[in-house]
Amino acid sequence: MDRIDLHLLQALQANARTTNADLARGSDLAPSTTLDRVRRLEDQGVIRGYRAQLDPRALGLGVQALVMINLGHHQTMSIEDFEAQILAVPQVVACHHLTGRYDYLLHVVARDIDHLRELVTRTLAAIQGVDKQETFLVLATPKADQGYPLDLIAANAVPPKSEEA
Repeated sequence: MDRIDLHLLQALQANARTTNADLARGSDLAPSTTLDRVRRLEDQGVIRGYRAQLDPRALGLGVQALVMINLGHHQTMSIEDFEAQILAVPQVVACHHLTGRYDYLLHVVARDIDHLRELVTRTLAAIQGVDKQETFLVLATPKADQGYPLDLIAANAVPPKSEEA
């Protein structure tokens, strides 16, 4: 991965609807070369997909929470069973397997507090293997997901072939 790839990733991460022509102009590449590079990044799995950022409140999902989960057992089957069941809960928008005090952190959304209560007390508590859970309401999100910090890897990037001497 070179600096041009990182530039393309930065542009797409900021706005996935950026046209190939705009990407090419910003990278000083031909549109065909830009398209080839983006396709290569997709084929390599660096770019895993494209999506719109939605406003949960505009969708009627006015409550967000972080739910910390502890499992009763930590065998492979209980972990896999828990994760399979979590995949089936649409209100769970992210699930992270952790080290430390808790086993999992879930980011959940709900219409309102009553909907959150149902989710926590009926849906999540009913998942086999869940021993304990603790729920934290999100009051505000001063910094939402803005993508990965590509500047951190830019220093290690290979210079593009045209810059090599």
